Amino acid sequence: MSQVARRLEELGITLPHPVAPIANYVPFVRTGNLLFMSGQLCLVDGVPVAKGKLGPQVTVEEGQAAARVSAINLLAQVRVALGDLDKVVRVVRLGGFISSAPDFPGASTVMNGASDLMVEVFGDRGRHARSAVAVPVLPADAAIEVEGTFEVS
Repeated sequence: MSQVARRLEELGITLPHPVAPIANYVPFVRTGNLLFMSGQLCLVDGVPVAKGKLGPQVTVEEGQAAARVSAINLLAQVRVALGDLDKVVRVVRLGGFISSAPDFPGASTVMNGASDLMVEVFGDRGRHARSAVAVPVLPADAAIEVEGTFEVS
């Protein structure tokens, strides 16, 4: 069992089978030692764990949990791309899209759910650059979508 797989087991995380793209794109592109991952929604069994907008319909805590689910889905796609998560040298960047009310100020706090997971799984290799952007709506009315860039071996 790989080091990262062991760490996921310790955290009680089982990576799901990744969802196929729903439009004209691929789930990942590798160029050289960089792996660019398409955005992953906060889906469990095809259903968003948080629907609607942060603020009026989804709390910050629910948003953080949903961001964690999106990050787990992201790691599931990374595993498909690489075959082994131990090939991740570094989490370079995460981008988060937070469906929210226009006056919602907590997008970066919500994204901590995804960022914290990467550090829990990869340790210092999981520390990354990041953006968190409020958006009016996401596919399937999901509250969160997370994308990422990884340095890989």
